[in-house]
Amino acid sequence: MTNITIIGSGNMARGIGTRAVIAGSGLQILDRDPAKAASLAAELGAQVTSGTLTSPLAGDIVVLALPFDAAKEIVTTLGAALSAKTVIDITNPVDFSTFDSLVVAPGTSAAEELAALAAPGVTIVKAFNTTFAGALVAGTAAGLPLDVFIASDSDEANATVSAFVTAAGQRPIVVGPLRRARELEGFQFLVMTLQANPAFEDFNWNTSLKVLV
Repeated sequence: MTNITIIGSGNMARGIGTRAVIAGSGLQILDRDPAKAASLAAELGAQVTSGTLTSPLAGDIVVLALPFDAAKEIVTTLGAALSAKTVIDITNPVDFSTFDSLVVAPGTSAAEELAALAAPGVTIVKAFNTTFAGALVAGTAAGLPLDVFIASDSDEANATVSAFVTAAGQRPIVVGPLRRARELEGFQFLVMTLQANPAFEDFNWNTSLKVLV
């Protein structure tokens, strides 16, 4: 199974890390704070390794489990170290000061901005931005596996991420090229506003988007 490196040690790192362990992937947790990385690695399993942002990247897939601004910094800083990697952008570029808009301009997306910053040979994939951390840890919502929507300009990267998602017990749905991240980010922004709205008291950040057929 493909080895996974997760950069970040927060709730989404925990959720995707849980899925990676279930998938049988080799897993590495990296963080600016090595103690936080080590703590999450120990929580996820004795076989999970940890390190700092200067550690060699062990994964073929690198998950940026970070806010958008931090993800931009990492892509820029790591540069060529990400070449030949499949880099998953999970970000939702919400303006958290107002919670009323996205911080990216119309006609683009966080994923496309990261791709523009990335070194040659780096493949950016949008995935997991529509899955909340608690649902990822649980693996299901309303008794159903989660749908993970995937967008990139590389068929090979789409297949690699889809295989990981399937092994992790979820359903991959490839929605098209990287520009489809615009719709994924916009739709998840709407879902997030519902989670934060006290009028929907049953919404508790454990909901999930699901396509039923």
